[in-house]
Amino acid sequence: MQTTFRIIDEDGIHARPATALVNTATKFKGTEAFAEAKGKKVTLKSILGVLSLGLEAGDTLTLITEGSEEAEALNALQEVMVKEGLGEVHE
Repeated sequence: MQTTFRIIDEDGIHARPATALVNTATKFKGTEAFAEAKGKKVTLKSILGVLSLGLEAGDTLTLITEGSEEAEALNALQEVMVKEGLGEVHE
């Protein structure tokens, strides 16, 4: 499952929101979660991976989940994106 967001936070995805995404992704042990942007795909269970994407306002970010809890994980990650004011659904 996947959902694409356009980053709307003027500071982009920096350490605090990246930590929120990583903490949420790691709650789902049976599911792999990835972030894809700028032609690069990284695990959402690594803060360094997320920060390496260098996401800024206006960039698009696709959140991808695979595994036994993929729907629940994607819903939780979407909540973080919206609740933190990081992005809006792009599709």
